[in-house]
Amino acid sequence: MVLLDTDGTEEGVVDLSAVVAVLLDMDGTLVDSDAAVERAWRVWAGEYDVDPVAALAIAHGSPADRTVRRLLPHLDDAAVAASAARQLELQYDDLSDVTATRGAVELLATLARLGLPWAVVTSADTRLAKARLAAAGIDAPVLVTVDDVSVGKPAPQGYLRAAMLLDVPAERCLVVEDAEVGVQAGRAAGAWTAALKGIDADLRIADLAQLAQLLTPSRR
Repeated sequence: MVLLDTDGTEEGVVDLSAVVAVLLDMDGTLVDSDAAVERAWRVWAGEYDVDPVAALAIAHGSPADRTVRRLLPHLDDAAVAASAARQLELQYDDLSDVTATRGAVELLATLARLGLPWAVVTSADTRLAKARLAAAGIDAPVLVTVDDVSVGKPAPQGYLRAAMLLDVPAERCLVVEDAEVGVQAGRAAGAWTAALKGIDADLRIADLAQLAQLLTPSRR
């Protein structure tokens, strides 16, 4: 099946009829929390005397501890853990403008209608993931967070675990992301990848509604 990029040009070949499950990133993909994430990193950067622009440039899609290590390489493991915990703490109650992303409701309804299982795989911890999904009105049947893996994205553990929990082969899953580290994780898991925001992947999509439209004819 030849699929199209968001500008209508030929993007590549992905056989969506062979996809048996969809694995979705949370922040920026399924849930619009970009403003809350940015606010938290800016406050955190001020507390730790870090350039907020530098923090925001590498934070998206990555576990907090990985970002902290890159920004503050002199910290020991305990200090990294404390700093990452502080960054997450700044996000727990900042939910006023957290919503489902454009097309998310349509995609989830389409997956239900087509009988395709799905899961959320996020670099957030369990508390934050549940809070944001609830704020967006989304009930994930399977949720894999940074608490469930020993190494976060771009390592493939999260996506491999989600595939295992859904009892499907990872190589027949479609990973949907909006960050390069997430696409790297999906590819490392052996899955097909779809990406938002112009990120390079097997399939680039404008929004989740477009993905819903592409999946529907593949099931006929």
